[in-house]
Amino acid sequence: MSVFLDACRGKPTPYTPVWLMRQAGRYQPSYRAIREKVSFLELCHDPDLCAQVALRAVDDLGVDAAIVFADILLVLEPLGIGFEFTKDDGPRIERPVRLASDVDRVSPSIDANASLGYVMESVRRTKKALAGRVPLIGFSGAPFTLASYVIEGGGSREYSQTKRFMYADEGAWHELMKRLSGAITSYLVAQIDAGAEAIQLFDSWVGALGPDDYARYVQPHVASIFAALGDRVPAIHFGTGNPALYPLMKQAGGHVIGLDQRCELGSTWRALGDVAVQGNMDPIALLAPREVMIEKANAVLRAAGGRPGHVFNLGHGVVPQVDLAQARALVDHVHEASSR
Repeated sequence: MSVFLDACRGKPTPYTPVWLMRQAGRYQPSYRAIREKVSFLELCHDPDLCAQVALRAVDDLGVDAAIVFADILLVLEPLGIGFEFTKDDGPRIERPVRLASDVDRVSPSIDANASLGYVMESVRRTKKALAGRVPLIGFSGAPFTLASYVIEGGGSREYSQTKRFMYADEGAWHELMKRLSGAITSYLVAQIDAGAEAIQLFDSWVGALGPDDYARYVQPHVASIFAALGDRVPAIHFGTGNPALYPLMKQAGGHVIGLDQRCELGSTWRALGDVAVQGNMDPIALLAPREVMIEKANAVLRAAGGRPGHVFNLGHGVVPQVDLAQARALVDHVHEASSR
């Protein structure tokens, strides 16, 4: 076992493991060099390049886990939902789902190995290249976040189209969520079969909802995913934007609850009880002076209090403006400061 996998299972570790969401990305000179030659989607469809990018992040940062290089929207392709990335890498859905009749355009199921085989090959090649140094995380977007993209047609601040659809036709909403959840389950199972040693479900937009709406419109679908995955590998359930959702997210499933920077880790963890947690330094702290960043990291470690089951991470992903040396300094500091 690894310190990362042990922490995900709530076991004592000699130091706090750390990895960073979006640890492979535009803040790395090596990644920018690759992107000068290929588009983002071309990169995602090239298993050799994906493995190279994922490994370089491990080498650059010294983190305790790798994550397969992909994008949360890739699972939409076999569902028949076309999309593209604009020049600023923002996604655009070609034909948004806005009416109940539009749900019929979404495939009721997918063959993940057949339609997303390039991701499984990325998992296999990345794991082989890692040669056991650190475990590999697979991932998918969560049903609500994917539904929001599909309905809004891209990014959003208010999620007005999504909520309008959800409130106006609950039956159509649940059918869309059922189709998305089924595809996500198949996708994650395929990644585990290909060699992923942990998985993370990204619900990056779920904070737009309050607890009542989450319980009614989202929780049953997320619970179905975690129930299907069972206990094969540690599962991280990550959501942002509304700490009031964390108890409901725990009920939905996951060995680890990923916390964002909008909550205090210690009190939130105590309220959640018997579950591992991941987080939760503000990503923008990486842009602060080194001594400020270190104090922010120390605050997270103090909040965790050395309790078994803490994976250090950011409240969300690394932003492109971060200096690589600064990110490496954070990882090194967490390892040193948490050694016991």
